[in-house]
Amino acid sequence: MRFIARYAKDLGKNFEVIDVFDEEVKRVVISKENPSIKTLAKKYPSAIWFERKMSDDFGIVIEDAFDKRVLVHQERFPHAIHPMLKDFKEKEIEFSEYVPYKYEVVSGDGIFQVSVGPIHAGIIEPGHFHFSQAGEGMLHQEVRHFYKYRAIEKMLEGKTLFEAKPIIERISGNESVAYQTLWRDITAMACGVEIPLEMRKRDAFLLELERVIHHLTDLGFIPNDGGFGAALAYASKLCEDARRKMKELTKSRFGFGSINFEQSFWDVESIKIYLEQLQKDIDFFQDWIMDIPSIWDRFDTTGILDVNNCVKYGGVGVVARACGIVNDRRLNQFYLENGFESVSEVSGDVSARFKVRLKEVQNSIVMMRNFLQTKSFSVELDDVKDGEYMSFTESSIGELFMSIDIKDGVIERFFARDPSFINWQTLHLMMRADIIADFPLINKSCDLSYAGNDL
Repeated sequence: MRFIARYAKDLGKNFEVIDVFDEEVKRVVISKENPSIKTLAKKYPSAIWFERKMSDDFGIVIEDAFDKRVLVHQERFPHAIHPMLKDFKEKEIEFSEYVPYKYEVVSGDGIFQVSVGPIHAGIIEPGHFHFSQAGEGMLHQEVRHFYKYRAIEKMLEGKTLFEAKPIIERISGNESVAYQTLWRDITAMACGVEIPLEMRKRDAFLLELERVIHHLTDLGFIPNDGGFGAALAYASKLCEDARRKMKELTKSRFGFGSINFEQSFWDVESIKIYLEQLQKDIDFFQDWIMDIPSIWDRFDTTGILDVNNCVKYGGVGVVARACGIVNDRRLNQFYLENGFESVSEVSGDVSARFKVRLKEVQNSIVMMRNFLQTKSFSVELDDVKDGEYMSFTESSIGELFMSIDIKDGVIERFFARDPSFINWQTLHLMMRADIIADFPLINKSCDLSYAGNDL
């Protein structure tokens, strides 16, 4: 089974720990008097971040865990406070004494440490990367994020689904439509309504447009980090055109507020013209970029993620498909009937991740043409029914999972697992055969979300 997520709920006198796999969901109730549970990380290494977060949020002890350090608590966060407990109501907390974080390091003669972040040049969000170096060679890297613990899970408690939507759709800017798609699915389930085909097509079009925007950004920045800035200039122009099309259709460059239960009028003919031009532009880009040997000298064999390690850590999205793992939530009848074709490479390096994105843009154009339709729709929503609701979709980064518990008509527990929460944990496995100058290129080839990772 493939591990997807592990999270907890405060039930009053007890905790419930939920383990989500691709084939089943397992539940264990543990007493608050002895809040401990066995680790899953020995079999599923990526479970360790979920378990460390559970300990920080709820005070649950993870038995036999190989890493019991804090995750979302920073150096001056009072570790005795567990903010996801139902009885935690404080609006402010007093900082505690500074306690240094102990990074995983390799020691020995001639080995030294390099710290990158959490403050970066440019507009990158806070994230820390800690390297153990032997000269230029990277021996080990540890990723540390969670510098913007936004408390979104706590913030959404007590809100209605519609009050929560503006927050949910802004969790991660490059996955706004994907997060809204999950909100739509859960809202429909909670209201007991079926999503009409016209609405599914409209929303799938926007999700593919969001994917195109994200991939075009990467198709420019990855060669730029490999020393070929002309690709960034060209792809940035295409990305800007796509963002303007998103704003034309949704009134937001990021697609905020784009998923709702009514259809607004779209000028289908202008969209067809845009897609025809995008096809020509991406065909030119592909012919151009594939014929530059210096780019592929830089990409090939750099940042390799072995397929066995990808499976072991449960990698998703482009990162997984570049290793030959066909893992895509669009593998269903609806998408297959509208032109979806599974894309993969096998080398697991920067080159493979770049090629997967290039092919996915081509396939997204095909699907977007098929998703276009002129029929209008309006869905009448019944009252929200209490219950636990889960949904999945394929964001531009990979498999996105969301669970919402409704009690008395409002959110009792909100949980989302961004694909980045999994894939960030695979990044250190890509570094061991490369030099530190390759890190920006390898990191960009994965292009993971800091914000989606850091709820």
